Amino acid sequence: MAWEKVKLGDVSTCIQPGPFGSQLHNSDYSESGTPIIMPKDMIDGKISHSNLVFVGEEHTKRLCRHQVHSGNLMVARKGDVRKCVFITENEEGWMTGSDCLKVALKEDVCHPKFIYYQLRSPFIGRWLEKISIGATMPSINTGLLSGIELMLPPLKTQKRIADILSAYDDLIENNQKQIKLLEEAAQRLYKQWFIDLKFPGHETTKIVDGLPEGWEKEKIDAVYNIKYGKNLPKTEIKDVGKYPVYGANGIIGYYDSPNCFQKVVLITSRGNGSGDVGCTKHKESFVTNNSFIVLPNKSYNYYGFSFIYGQMNAMDFHSITTGSAQPQLTNNSISTLNVNVPPQELITNFSGIVDNYYEKIDILYNQMFCLQIARDRLLPKLMSDEIEV
Repeated sequence: MAWEKVKLGDVSTCIQPGPFGSQLHNSDYSESGTPIIMPKDMIDGKISHSNLVFVGEEHTKRLCRHQVHSGNLMVARKGDVRKCVFITENEEGWMTGSDCLKVALKEDVCHPKFIYYQLRSPFIGRWLEKISIGATMPSINTGLLSGIELMLPPLKTQKRIADILSAYDDLIENNQKQIKLLEEAAQRLYKQWFIDLKFPGHETTKIVDGLPEGWEKEKIDAVYNIKYGKNLPKTEIKDVGKYPVYGANGIIGYYDSPNCFQKVVLITSRGNGSGDVGCTKHKESFVTNNSFIVLPNKSYNYYGFSFIYGQMNAMDFHSITTGSAQPQLTNNSISTLNVNVPPQELITNFSGIVDNYYEKIDILYNQMFCLQIARDRLLPKLMSDEIEV
């Protein structure tokens, strides 16, 4: 049977935005309850379960039409309008944020995962950017999203295509779980040695002015060289390229310049994630000025990635961000912080253990990168019926 051209609105029972400001205010948020999904929570096709905001039972009942259910899709209404996520059982009953659009599909004519993959295809992504409204803050609405044209094969074919692509995602997710366990192990050891002070030999080490003997306290900018990444025009960022480009929320595209950094620690400097600590996950990457790059000063050249990442993760950068509409972390505010400087031998011993964790993590990330490339190359061929299934 031939593939049929349809509009997203034709195969949807509902496409609607989340509650606007008049229906839900910031003051209605609580520390627990029903999570609200916002564009910042939409990462690589999935919903991040960290740093969520919540509303209580009263608001959930009042705004129940904005709840999402397994099999629904969500598209970012503002900002990066290419963002699309698939709602799983883990997000059942959560709420649509005001800057998102919920899509409920007619499952008797379309397979939700197939539509999800098609909306995440580069062609649809570029089209969403093209039709979005606004220069500084691109946005789409219900009408624009409803009018997106899709190619729809028979339902059986849709499911086969979705299963093929899901197999790649399952492998990627398995790697992510292993990476998380290894990172947690590294952070636990850092906490044990350098925060709880249960390092090897601590039993016989004196505490002087609150620190073990031989440790020092220094201003952070005496130990580290913390600098912005470089500004890169959006026109230079590509969907496919040689070097991943890191922005405030991870990889935002690719760039072909050889002016790249090796694996480094990053601190988000702008946006809702200001103060978040992360790192580049590839041997060579480009970092934009939405993030700080953390490197040791020359006097501390024995500080390797493992120790730097542990120390930065243990610090509270969120408490020194400024600005409410656009949170920001600055070099001036970072320079007010102090860090502990343990003896070189202790850092070397720590790195000797934890470097092995990060070597395994690097291997897993490389596998994930290859899987993502293979999936993304396969996706348009499957979606265009170039490869028969």
